[in-house]
Amino acid sequence: MAGKFELYEDKSGGFRFRLKAGNGEVIATSQGYKTKKSAMNGIDSVRRNADSQVVEVPKAE
Repeated sequence: MAGKFELYEDKSGGFRFRLKAGNGEVIATSQGYKTKKSAMNGIDSVRRNADSQVVEVPKAE
């Protein structure tokens, strides 16, 4: 089964989304958005940027 985005209304009346793996495990959660449209834009951004390179950041000293 493929992963999926779940879009939902939070307790404050805003919107959030979570990305679930095919096994149902939550692998990412969003910030809160004031509108459903903004949350959908966030999902679109994750989709567009998901095929990005991995960059290891050095440990801060």
